Amino acid sequence: MTVMLATFMEVLDTSVANVSLPHIAGSLSASMDESTWVLTSYLVANAIILPMGGWFSMLLGRKRFYMICVTLFTISSLLCGIAPSLGALVFFRILQGLGGGALQPISQAILVESFPREKQGMAMAVFGMGVVVAPVIGPTLGGWITDNYTWRWVFLINIPVGIVSLVLTALLIFDPSYLRRKSLGNGFKIDYTGFGLLAVGLGALEVVLDEGQKEDWFSSHFIVAFTVIMVFCLIAVVFWELRQKEPIIDFRILKDRNYTVATVTMLVLGFILYSSTALMPLFLQTLLGYTAMMSGLVLSPGGLVVVVCLPLVGLLVRKYQPRWLVIFGVVVTSLGLYRMAGFNLDIDYGTALWSRMVQSLGLAFLFVPISVMAFASIPKERTNYATGLFNLARNIGGSSGIATATTLLARRAQFHQSVLVAHLTPYDPQYRQALAGAAATLRHAGSSAPEAALQARGLIYGTMLRQSSMLAFADAFWVMATLFLAVVPLMFLIKKVRPPVGQVVVE
Repeated sequence: MTVMLATFMEVLDTSVANVSLPHIAGSLSASMDESTWVLTSYLVANAIILPMGGWFSMLLGRKRFYMICVTLFTISSLLCGIAPSLGALVFFRILQGLGGGALQPISQAILVESFPREKQGMAMAVFGMGVVVAPVIGPTLGGWITDNYTWRWVFLINIPVGIVSLVLTALLIFDPSYLRRKSLGNGFKIDYTGFGLLAVGLGALEVVLDEGQKEDWFSSHFIVAFTVIMVFCLIAVVFWELRQKEPIIDFRILKDRNYTVATVTMLVLGFILYSSTALMPLFLQTLLGYTAMMSGLVLSPGGLVVVVCLPLVGLLVRKYQPRWLVIFGVVVTSLGLYRMAGFNLDIDYGTALWSRMVQSLGLAFLFVPISVMAFASIPKERTNYATGLFNLARNIGGSSGIATATTLLARRAQFHQSVLVAHLTPYDPQYRQALAGAAATLRHAGSSAPEAALQARGLIYGTMLRQSSMLAFADAFWVMATLFLAVVPLMFLIKKVRPPVGQVVVE
């Protein structure tokens, strides 16, 4: 519970600001496109630190490094809450992401080595409540805070949680005997080259993902240049780290086939989890007129489904091969997304709620078995490195998912608008009939004939824009559902994971 507390707080901040973006944009005089930096800057800053948790743990001591991260995360949360401009907020979110990035892998490493293998499934289930539930209930909490107070309290609530986490960590967490802190003067050197290549590569990735849609992707020399930088740095860091005696990222663990397949699966899971969590509140607020609080209430029951199911999954993972649980979870999640692809502008609260609950039911069957597959054969002394790359994959997937979803929305809305607007001509009998009916209604409401004719055209054009946006959201959900099903064949590449011996204790 101690390590889950900080992890829950950190992961919560990946989604708690989703429903607050319109308020943040309005308060800080920014566009909606610019405000998405608040989300993706945090995720990519996370990504820079995530794979280096093992290296920093050896340099500083794991407990000390963990407490430094919690402290930085808490202080930067305060700064985010008092940020005077969007630029300042994005900068403080980067600091927050750097502080929070190591919390996930270190927490997971502590759990993997603290529990015997027969209890690791249940330990991962408890940990999963923080990792999976946090981004699900984040929009509800963010919506309630935004509607009743201000978006700034979305960040300020982290302060008391951070203080409690520091106190509990100081009292209850200790470094294991094999994790010996290494000194810089005793053959242990700072890998400046590896750190620089990783930071520049992931920073370039951030620019490409955030600015790609605005700059029309690869038709822009700016995006092409940053893509080249990103590809060069990320390829170079792999070759560089493989030659280092004390690498900041140990890519050699990818030789383990189960770990590699599980990490790729986690990347796709992050893509689907974060993109769908970002799209649902946007759809509900912009097209159906829901408040931030109401849109959050559509998502929050899904969090309850995950909480209820995770302990059950912790038990099932001992009786069944993890791959079958993952396949079940992928299929159910895709069914929920296909239901969302069938949404229209007349859906009620219940339809949106149940679709999200079906999706969440599938998500509950994914995190624990994927984690069990990943770490089943990883030596304990390499757990810090393994958890770092594993969580990096999820965050890169999340950042890519948000960027892909916003691009899909913009492009498909343009496509559907071009198709629908072709029917808004005087030569279309249905358009003439709708225009006459709308004008008559407006005249009865008190408008003059010329005003009614003008207002009727505006009304029908506005309806066309809403319909084109609705169809774009449906397309995005359909693409996510279909993409997720591609995970199923990967599960047949997994080597059979031997069931652990011993009793599972549920406390």
